[in-house]
Amino acid sequence: MIDLSDQQPFASGSNRHCFRHPDDPTLCLKVVRPENIEARYRRQHRLKRLLGKARLDDNQQELRAHRQRALIGLPEQTAWAHLPRFFGQTDTTLGTANVSEFLAAPDDHPAETLEHYLQRCGLDPAIQAAIDRFCAWLRATGILTRNLLPHNLVIAERNGQPELFLVDGLGAPTIPDALARLPAWRRRYVDRRIRRLHKRVAWELGDRKVRWEEFQRLG
Repeated sequence: MIDLSDQQPFASGSNRHCFRHPDDPTLCLKVVRPENIEARYRRQHRLKRLLGKARLDDNQQELRAHRQRALIGLPEQTAWAHLPRFFGQTDTTLGTANVSEFLAAPDDHPAETLEHYLQRCGLDPAIQAAIDRFCAWLRATGILTRNLLPHNLVIAERNGQPELFLVDGLGAPTIPDALARLPAWRRRYVDRRIRRLHKRVAWELGDRKVRWEEFQRLG
């Protein structure tokens, strides 16, 4: 069992903490925040509560997402071109953790998010090209994701150029397997995610006077 009692997360989301593996700094450990699962469960309609709390576990959802049809059988070079390598689960003192590749910046700190980069540098040609390559990879593979948010995309250098990696939001847990098997449906689904990403980038680059929930409905 990995002892995380003295470790501080390098990043935290609403539902999980992310730790650098204390014995192998090339690995990232994602641990669910159980108090947030409980809070989400209590906010739900009583009929949805009948489905239990397990479906709110982001680690379990991510585990299933890595088993989606589009990823199975892909060459490793293609599968991990824009995803951190995934190594399953392990036990820690804070609960079960998902284990994946730790994506580092040149200074060995955590790789910068696209959100932070856009705020700092704007949309320069190198990052625009990285976004284009990421979207082309999604279309070519048909990999299903949730909405693509800039804080869930990080920038890591590969072969002398920046590339985007999706570190959270893989999979589409509410999509029936029967639909996921239809190529035409998958293409439309992926295209919608890509269009929304472009719109989100435009919002990030603007003055944000309009809330994102309203901005995405415009035009």
